[in-house]
Amino acid sequence: MSNLDLIERIELIYGDITKLEVEAVVNAANSTLLGGGGVDGAIHRAAGPELLKECRTVGGCPTGEARLTKGYNLPAKYVIHTAGPVWHGGNQREEQLLAECYRNSLQLASAKAVKKIAFPAISCGVYRFPLERAVKIAFSETLGFLKNNRYPEVVIFVSFGEKSYRYYQEEMQRLRLR
Repeated sequence: MSNLDLIERIELIYGDITKLEVEAVVNAANSTLLGGGGVDGAIHRAAGPELLKECRTVGGCPTGEARLTKGYNLPAKYVIHTAGPVWHGGNQREEQLLAECYRNSLQLASAKAVKKIAFPAISCGVYRFPLERAVKIAFSETLGFLKNNRYPEVVIFVSFGEKSYRYYQEEMQRLRLR
């Protein structure tokens, strides 16, 4: 299957990840899984207090790994929490760790036969990962995973801001023209 065929399994959405009718949303969490700012705080608020209660039983999540919980009050059945790397200039394995976030999240989704999963721009907020690099990693890891896996059937990259949405659009266009 060519990358062009695989790109058909990827969608871009400008909006609020907590409102999407998908089977799983990915939470760009911190390693404690106990809530925070940005998308992490939004997901916790939308899911309700039961999410925090379950997260307390999980025991955290090392950077690059992923953990699965129920979605509670979200439209999504599951939340896949992944702890992205903090950007320190690129010399502390940040790119490899971000790639692991995508691979491990997709692996959990595949194991649950999730048809539709939505990703935010992991580590691109307060963790300061350069957006352009992060988008390239997101596409590369997702396409590599989809090449060998039936699930998820559709991967959605959700942007809350115009700048990130534009980067996703540009990368998708670049991949289509290759």
